[in-house]
Amino acid sequence: MALVASERIKSPVAILVDDDASVCESLGNLLNSVGIDAMTFSSGKEFLDARLPDRPSCLVLDVRMPGISGLDIQDHLSRNGVETPIVFLTAHGDIAMSVQAMKAGAQDFLTKPVREQTFLDAISKAIAIDTSRREIATVANKYVTLFDHLSVREREVLRMVVGGEVNKQIAYSLGISQVTVKLHRSNGMKKMQVTSFAQLYSAWQSLPAELREPN
Repeated sequence: MALVASERIKSPVAILVDDDASVCESLGNLLNSVGIDAMTFSSGKEFLDARLPDRPSCLVLDVRMPGISGLDIQDHLSRNGVETPIVFLTAHGDIAMSVQAMKAGAQDFLTKPVREQTFLDAISKAIAIDTSRREIATVANKYVTLFDHLSVREREVLRMVVGGEVNKQIAYSLGISQVTVKLHRSNGMKKMQVTSFAQLYSAWQSLPAELREPN
């Protein structure tokens, strides 16, 4: 299952996977009425084989379907690192299924028939979560790219700055002058596009752990 890299539209989309065509149609119309696009799939296989748009989204999965179940889809996506929020909607759910789904990271577990507002609230919350996740990832990717342009010494200095060490301590630890520390600190912050310690700290914390830690 691949994302459409050239997708330009960033409006939200709810992806419905349910073998009941009438449910997909009615929920799709409901979502469209509040400005949320809907994509529908009649089976788990059809969904997993599809190319999906790279947009803020959530999945609405029926639990029991012929072939691949909603819980199977959730497990497949989790194992492949897909973090799209999932809302389960089923007429055949029970407490055990609900617990299993929620423990595996589902955002909600709804039963049919569902009140329209309850459904829309769950979808809106899930899409908001995905939107936030995407924004965080975008910021992290930006700073990873900027980090790659730092010299080894600039990384060392900024890592120690973020760790709370002052120029004198850094100079002593690295065996260089305070003037040189200031130069590396200034150049590093410019490359990271930050102008204050608070901005540097925030940018540094957004980096993957393997980059934040010394080699």
